[in-house]
Amino acid sequence: MAQYGAVTLAIIGAALAALGAIAVGVGIFPPAELVTVAERVWPVLVFVVSVTVVSELAARAGLFDLLAGRLARLARGRTAVLWILIVALAVTATAFLSLDTTAVLLTPVVVAVAVSRRLDPLPFAFVTVVLANTASLVLPVSNLTNLLSLDRLGTGNDPAAFLRLLGPSALLAIVVSVGVLSVVFLPRLPRTHPIASEPVTADRPLLIAAGVVTGALLPLLVSGLEPWIPATAAALVLAAVFAWRAPKALSVRLVPWSLLIFVLGLFTAVAALESLGSGRVLGGIAGSGDDLLSLWQLAGAGALLANGINNLPAYLALEAVADSPARLAALLVGVNAGPLVTPWASLATLLWADRLRAAGVPVRWRTFVILGLVIAPITLLLAVVPLALGAPR
Repeated sequence: MAQYGAVTLAIIGAALAALGAIAVGVGIFPPAELVTVAERVWPVLVFVVSVTVVSELAARAGLFDLLAGRLARLARGRTAVLWILIVALAVTATAFLSLDTTAVLLTPVVVAVAVSRRLDPLPFAFVTVVLANTASLVLPVSNLTNLLSLDRLGTGNDPAAFLRLLGPSALLAIVVSVGVLSVVFLPRLPRTHPIASEPVTADRPLLIAAGVVTGALLPLLVSGLEPWIPATAAALVLAAVFAWRAPKALSVRLVPWSLLIFVLGLFTAVAALESLGSGRVLGGIAGSGDDLLSLWQLAGAGALLANGINNLPAYLALEAVADSPARLAALLVGVNAGPLVTPWASLATLLWADRLRAAGVPVRWRTFVILGLVIAPITLLLAVVPLALGAPR
């Protein structure tokens, strides 16, 4: 995990954990409730850790570099084709490996591909950060908020049921994102670019193993198994291969400790606030009902709260008032596709900015905010409509 994002999460997580401890100490939050929180959170956190380990090791083996290089070769010097292929890669990575994987691991690869072909890397970088958020509506494993919502949505661990509910909304969110980004950036890029050679992988057995393990993991994540099971198996297999070929790559730093502390502290703090009646206050803001206007209101409240604080606490705070599958799906649209205006609205955005700085690419927050002010409202207006028309009540 990028240094800036990790430090930020560690500080926030420690503060939240302290607030949770105080709430337990003064009797606001009963200790027994901590068990309920733990039972809900542990499968999600195991999945997050496992898929992070798989993604990090696959990146170190050169898998993402190879994929991006192959796509660039398929483009044959045509910038518009390269643009479409990068979009497809970003959507796929987000859908199956989560938005943080796209932000952290795909961003530097895409930047390197653009630079090697003498193209401005920022348009391609904006593709990764925008689609990391808007494409995270596709599957349960695409976003932590999706995993947290499964029981209340009524879809369980059935990705097909999740896709039936949110698939049309996800498609609209992706189309809006790609459409706006293409209109803004494609005319600024040259129609053709130089063809560069593909990267050379130092350890071919590692690359093959990473490709096989990741390729096997993707269908298993949509097989109906609880996501943490195949993700953990994949992490263990890939770790064993690295222990054989490149043991120095294995480190406790592969585990996103800061994220774990942040999520645990956040759950405790939000649960304590709910016991103080925060749900009644937020219920007035988020409204009620399953009609289109009510769903727009809830999605908008989720997006505003996400941009004000962060999308994960926004989801947790509003979850209780999203009391039907349609309303919960609208909330997911708001907190997944809406956090595009402020840098802190999504952890993926902070990690993306960190990776751009590490690559020596300036972060243009003014451009980010302007794009978000265009993409987020259009996405929310359009993506909520299918939920009002066809989502179960």
